[in-house]
Amino acid sequence: MSTIEQDKILIEGIAREDKKAIEQLYKAHYTMIQSMVLANAGSKDDAADLFQETVIVLFEKLKTGQFELQSLLKTYLYSIARRLWLKKLQQQQRYTHQNEHIEETIPVDDDVEHHQQLQNNFVMMEAAMDKIGEPCKSLLQAYYLQKKHMNVIATEFGYTNADNAKTQKYKCLVRLKKLFFAQYKNNS
Repeated sequence: MSTIEQDKILIEGIAREDKKAIEQLYKAHYTMIQSMVLANAGSKDDAADLFQETVIVLFEKLKTGQFELQSLLKTYLYSIARRLWLKKLQQQQRYTHQNEHIEETIPVDDDVEHHQQLQNNFVMMEAAMDKIGEPCKSLLQAYYLQKKHMNVIATEFGYTNADNAKTQKYKCLVRLKKLFFAQYKNNS
């Protein structure tokens, strides 16, 4: 299931006030907001409060019945949180000379566009991984995601040695790149 589809299901759950959906929202996105707050003159308590305010804004938008997500949920939440945080800094007069350039630190428009592009790339990579087939998909996941050593991969996949496993990994990576860039060109 793609990230966009997962976001839609999550949003539907939040709109229904489903406790599991709200918990999932926290698990998936809280650390992103916390990192932004901590990097911009805030504390962990500030981050918790800000995330709560962000969720309330999202919930209120969902309750209007006219909410339509135009980006990834992650991007949307980040932009809400950023605006709320800047407002809070100004109200607390912590928006000092040191913080005047916070726009440079967390530029929303550029960051949202960049984040959206990265997210699109992840979605295309996910699709390419689905198309690559086995054993390539499992081999690449074992090496890049699970960080397994080539000797372990050779044993698990039945290759005679680590060099043969490395050669197969390279061939799979070349196929994956071809699939990804074919999609990339189609989407450009």
